[in-house]
Amino acid sequence: MTRLARTTLALTAFLAVAVSPHIASGAAPAGVPHYVADPAKSTLQFTFTQAGGKNQGHFARFPVSFDFSPDNLTASRLEVTVQMSSFTTGDQERDDTLRGDDLFAVSKYPQAQFSATQITKTGNGFEALGKLTLRGTTKDLRVPFTFRTATENGATVGYMNGRTTVRRLDFGVGQGDWKATDQVGNDVEVTFALRLTGAAPH
Repeated sequence: MTRLARTTLALTAFLAVAVSPHIASGAAPAGVPHYVADPAKSTLQFTFTQAGGKNQGHFARFPVSFDFSPDNLTASRLEVTVQMSSFTTGDQERDDTLRGDDLFAVSKYPQAQFSATQITKTGNGFEALGKLTLRGTTKDLRVPFTFRTATENGATVGYMNGRTTVRRLDFGVGQGDWKATDQVGNDVEVTFALRLTGAAPH
């Protein structure tokens, strides 16, 4: 074997060893559809108990990034970023109080984020297990949801619906007198109905 042949063989072997681990540990496989929320046709609501009655609010700005294939859940990902100042409950005085330092503290914590890299199949649909960061505190959160696709005007869209419960005091949403739960309950129900567009191989 000539010196040139030996050098070429050694270089080929080196590249095979160097490149193979990179391929094995790469990002999500190609072909997992990537979705984003259609803000005009998506809702994110929260329901809380105040003085014994149910009250509801909704957020207007909550960008969603969703990589999802029911046949490839290990490569599926969900990212939601909520602009905390974008909510309304229909009562300006209450909204101002909620935005204040003792509750959402939106001037200090303008965003909340949910990030899930573990999605599993359940008897009723799917569940995203991730981390919710709210008011500077991060905790695990399970979010059950259903998902379906449809073809509209020749394009694939997704519909994602679900609900979960967040305990506000776990995230410090309630300082001073607002730590009490006799007037404002600790459990806050979060529901969402998303229309997802932009489906394409990721």
